[in-house]
Amino acid sequence: MKKVKIGFLPLYVKLYDEGSPKMRTRIEAFAEEIFGLLSKFDVDVVKSDICRLENEFAGAVEYFEKEKVDSIVTLHLAYSPSLESEKILRNTNIPIVVLDTTPNFAFTDDEDTAAISYNHGIHGVQDMCNLLVRNNKLFFVEAGHYTESDVIDRVIKRVKGIKAAHNFKNAKVGTIGGVFAGMGDFRVADSVYDEIGIKEVELTPDEAKKYFSQVTDEEVETLKAEDKAKYDVAKDIPEDFLYNSLRGSLAVRKWIEDKELTAFTANFLTVKENFGICGMPFAEANRAMERGIGYAGEGDVLTSALVGAFMGISDEASFVEMFCPDWKNNLVYISHMGEMNTALTSEKAKFMFKKMIYSDIDTTWLCGTYKEGKATLIDLAPLAEGKFRIIASLVDMKLPVCDKFIGTSTCGWFAPENNIATFLEDYSKLGGTHHLSLIYGDMRKVAETFAETMGFEYYEI
Repeated sequence: MKKVKIGFLPLYVKLYDEGSPKMRTRIEAFAEEIFGLLSKFDVDVVKSDICRLENEFAGAVEYFEKEKVDSIVTLHLAYSPSLESEKILRNTNIPIVVLDTTPNFAFTDDEDTAAISYNHGIHGVQDMCNLLVRNNKLFFVEAGHYTESDVIDRVIKRVKGIKAAHNFKNAKVGTIGGVFAGMGDFRVADSVYDEIGIKEVELTPDEAKKYFSQVTDEEVETLKAEDKAKYDVAKDIPEDFLYNSLRGSLAVRKWIEDKELTAFTANFLTVKENFGICGMPFAEANRAMERGIGYAGEGDVLTSALVGAFMGISDEASFVEMFCPDWKNNLVYISHMGEMNTALTSEKAKFMFKKMIYSDIDTTWLCGTYKEGKATLIDLAPLAEGKFRIIASLVDMKLPVCDKFIGTSTCGWFAPENNIATFLEDYSKLGGTHHLSLIYGDMRKVAETFAETMGFEYYEI
């Protein structure tokens, strides 16, 4: 099953069926063509019959609600009187994306006059949208010709942003070891989580030991074989140490599955030997992100939920931190102690022993270098009075200009669209936090839609 589900709703008018029934052939063909184009993307699309009257719209929305679609995409096949559909659309909890397009690309003086009948849906859009605005219904509009513009792609990004917001509002985040003392940028009152809908689930040392005891030798051997097949596993990891490390990873995995978590976070300063999972679960954080479970370090519930929300619409998301500026090459170095989505590395990720200088127990970790390509940094910045701001930036992920860090740390380099000094100034002036998410591809419209759906401010750098 795909990660996003759309309900496709074609609108029409009964008057034309009565007065010009032959129009139906072209009208239905156009609706099928748009349905086919939407279905080519990585989304599931369910469609209703063409709707004209209030009872038909009611039946269509009831069907969409039963199918649990994430959003409804409307298409005006001609004029459709707003009072037939608006009440139904504003009373559903499903967000609306209006696809404002027509069959003809050009509409000129020498056009066949019959084309008017097939290309005047825009004033039906205007009629409906006015009523939606007047009744405070959240909706989005994307206009353009369906083959001669990127309007279909923009619609898909809208529905993905809506889905990400739904994921965020229903996040269930596990915490291991509390919050890093003194870090403040991602800290908010517990009441703010309640307002959003985020639920926290703490893993206590006693629970950790219980899950650890449930791991079988067979499960350890299976994970060991999977790691060997997927990663470049170091040969110098002591066998007993590796065994316990894998048991710790599987204990965390059992907890994630048992509690049905969408994300988790761990504090490396407090996950020590007496915690019960044989050290900081860096490697399992990486494996979890590969499986689509969100993550952020140091007890950061907000960013964990954010990363998990975007992992719910993309396989190419990760938790990152900006570490060091490379002023000379106009690059920013991103890294962390040992957490990244290792599905995004430019080479096979390395599985290694890690000496922990801030803990009383060592661990294993996965590391690699982020692959090149366009990507979007998305940050969730808490503001005053329980408000939030989304900051999005399209960046160019670069392969390293040197091999100093390769194979020894989680790392990557990005170039912003402008000078890094200006980028860093703007980011901090907007309140950008030091924990954020990275998603490959241009996800700015997705991020904008996420923000608007959540009621957050939105800025691009």
